Amino acid sequence: MEYIGISLALLSCATAALAMGHATGKALDAVARQPESSGKINSLLLLGMALIESAAIYGFVVALILIFTR
Repeated sequence: MEYIGISLALLSCATAALAMGHATGKALDAVARQPESSGKINSLLLLGMALIESAAIYGFVVALILIFTR
């Protein structure tokens, strides 16, 4: 039963990877359509990537806590 909680905590890492790929693809599409706004798109993309990565790190830390406190 504990492994279900650990796998659910690690699910955030997998979904973060999918979200990063999706966001990068959408940013590339946006830059291809309007190259003059690439600076603003890149800055918003980096901010979004940082927030997605922090969610993945929190999930990983929760999984480690669940593993080592059994």
